[in-house]
Amino acid sequence: MNVTTVQLNKSLVNNLKEIKEYPRQTYNELISRMIEIFKSIKKKNQYDEFLHKIQQQKMKELWDNREDEAWENA
Repeated sequence: MNVTTVQLNKSLVNNLKEIKEYPRQTYNELISRMIEIFKSIKKKNQYDEFLHKIQQQKMKELWDNREDEAWENA
């Protein structure tokens, strides 16, 4: 296994200690888990943005039409 040393601020190390899922969890495990979560959220956000763009066009079609405008002026 290749290992490297990364320098972190003590406040960051303290934050990492606070969010451990269990006491003996290594920083390597914790950071790996955080990366998995981040990737999942990023993927979900991309999907949500994609859906929003599709829905935006459909909503424009539904709401921007002469039939609705005619009812507003009735």
